[in-house]
Amino acid sequence: MAGIRERFGRPLRLGVIGGGPESWIGVMHRTAAELDGAWRAVAGVFSSDPARSRAVGPAMGFDVARSYGDLSEMLERERQRPDPIDGVAIMTPNDMHYGPAVAALEAGLDVVCDKPVTHDFAEACDLVARTKRQGRLFAIAHGYSAYPMTRLARHLVRDGVLGDLRLVRVEYIQSGLATRLEDAPQTNRLRWILDEKRSGLALVMSAIGCHAQHLACFASGLRIKRVAADVAALLPGRRVIDYVSALIEFERGVRGTMTVTQAAAGGENDIRLSICGEKGMLEWSQREVSYLRLALNGEPARIIGRGDPFLPPEIIAAGRAPRGHPEGLREAFANIYVEVAHERMALALKEPVTHYPYPRIEDGAHTMAFIEACLASQQRGGWVDVAPLPDL
Repeated sequence: MAGIRERFGRPLRLGVIGGGPESWIGVMHRTAAELDGAWRAVAGVFSSDPARSRAVGPAMGFDVARSYGDLSEMLERERQRPDPIDGVAIMTPNDMHYGPAVAALEAGLDVVCDKPVTHDFAEACDLVARTKRQGRLFAIAHGYSAYPMTRLARHLVRDGVLGDLRLVRVEYIQSGLATRLEDAPQTNRLRWILDEKRSGLALVMSAIGCHAQHLACFASGLRIKRVAADVAALLPGRRVIDYVSALIEFERGVRGTMTVTQAAAGGENDIRLSICGEKGMLEWSQREVSYLRLALNGEPARIIGRGDPFLPPEIIAAGRAPRGHPEGLREAFANIYVEVAHERMALALKEPVTHYPYPRIEDGAHTMAFIEACLASQQRGGWVDVAPLPDL
């Protein structure tokens, strides 16, 4: 892909919502957005405290005049500038995604939003409708689906290398809640994470489970039709949900399993995917992020590496360094940002539009429907249908 500067004359200008100086995900978003020169973070609201937001902006490298006290101020002041922002990145606590997303879309801005995109399915469907009505782009920060090798998994499945799919397995094992953080000193972040009203319908799904579900759907190219789930807290006495294990039926009758937990001592953001078809299987793990294992019936198993010269051009383009040099989550995030930028640029220049595979608001809505179905399955016992997106 030709650079944004070469074709558009400048990087797109990004407004940041959340992601203050103590936020690791804020640094991830800002540096990923700027990695390829597609975006430049120029303005922001960095705290729910207006005075603090204005104060920390300059300390983070932002112009004092563009370090705003609240979102309405940023949108209004930016609208009046000769060089306004083109889009926003939302990285606030979970319960503060929907409102800023609505405001940004109604202001005519593109959106990159952290997960979960909303509190529930109804809100997510509303964002789908608003995005279409405003003619904007809305991406969700599922970075795991933007690694070159997970992109290759999707490519191989679509090309029929595995034949008809039969089984999709995904898991995400983490230790962030393996101890009773409820008894620890309550930082601002812990307070909202451990608050059921703020962390989402099911904390583990809001935090990591949505990544696993999206990756399974992304790589397989299939939506989920129904689910039978075990939803619980592994730690006795815990009020928030830290574990979900589910039997899944995808489209075309493909079976699947998903297990996610934040309460597995020793877990290290361990996300793994395997897809089995009539001709063979593929396996990917974030522990070896740059490699994909492909095992076809009657052939030796192959390890395919990021940067291998025989890969499709779009897969090679998703990497930046030669094979053997490690790349990670920041580069995957950057792939989402650069794809949004190129799609927006093509729309602005009235050029043919390439619809890149970054996660979109429709994917976020499917995630919310899946989470609601998991909870309903736990309450009712047995299989529950996942609500489809309404016709909009």
